[in-house]
Amino acid sequence: MERTIDGARLEEFLGLVVQEVGAAYNAVLTAIGDELGLYDALAAGPLTPQELACRTGTAERYIREWLSAQAASGFVRYDTTAQTFELPPEQAHVLADRTSPVYLPGLFQAAKAVFAIAPRIADGFRTGKGVGWHEHGRGLFEGTERFFRAGYRANLVPAWIPALDGIEAKLRAGAQVADVGCGYGASTIIMAAAYPNSTFVGVDYHPASVEAARRRAAEAHVSDRVRFEVASAVDYAGTYDLVACFDCLHDMGDPVAAARHVLESLAPDGAWMIVEPRAGDRIEDNLHPVGRLYYAASTMICTPAALAQDGGTALGAQAGRARLEEVIRTAGFTAVREVAVTPFNVVLEARP
Repeated sequence: MERTIDGARLEEFLGLVVQEVGAAYNAVLTAIGDELGLYDALAAGPLTPQELACRTGTAERYIREWLSAQAASGFVRYDTTAQTFELPPEQAHVLADRTSPVYLPGLFQAAKAVFAIAPRIADGFRTGKGVGWHEHGRGLFEGTERFFRAGYRANLVPAWIPALDGIEAKLRAGAQVADVGCGYGASTIIMAAAYPNSTFVGVDYHPASVEAARRRAAEAHVSDRVRFEVASAVDYAGTYDLVACFDCLHDMGDPVAAARHVLESLAPDGAWMIVEPRAGDRIEDNLHPVGRLYYAASTMICTPAALAQDGGTALGAQAGRARLEEVIRTAGFTAVREVAVTPFNVVLEARP
């Protein structure tokens, strides 16, 4: 049966397709601009292409085309009279200010890195096989850490830990903390810097990430109270007053087994802090820009990572509160509560 084409809707969708393809190209260009320090230079004030090229040691012809693409995307502003390009303060807050809670160049770095493994992901669609986190390139590891670090720095010590029942007092007095799935160690190092009387162990199955975390701890001068070890979520050792999992439970092949191990590793009055991507429990609750970002990242990164492990549960980055609580309670925890929410994350506290 032939379907009738609505001309207005067709035109609207074609416009969306052009936007999408332009955004895909511009994501790569934004990552390149970040890598070359172009946003840092533009944050100082309006520049011509020649001036920006001179300041950054780049080729003017490339810079001219890059600036025009950025202006067409709304990332920079073009002055038609002066023929200069400017990074407005709001864009600078996102693209050039490393202290900003919404410093997001890491998102573009990670997206650029994921393009390289697209053939493997397509093969996974055909076979159902996973692609492990460790099979990606360094750009994904670094970009992911940069993205999450901004949010952790803005929220972890000021809001999330104080929201846990009695945990901040323990950390100030001196507690044992495990950061499971620590990656490059951003969350571990932030906590260690804030609570010098406590001892922190960051664990991750990925040796290269553990090595990077050790270097960063040394640079942050917290190595006296932080150590990083290669271990999985189901076999790390020790007993802890606080176990934390930052944006990683949904990446695990068997999240229930991981949760059981957390329960076994907790001190009698200990707590588990679970930080996960914010999501509603129904697909329709997540059909918005942040949900779009997380579903796409989940398809390319999180779900393949879980499918590459034993268990193959593959919660996905938009699991939702109800599914997360089901995992936590199935593992044996009796109390679960939501303690904080941001535009990107939800924070849960679980108790035995």
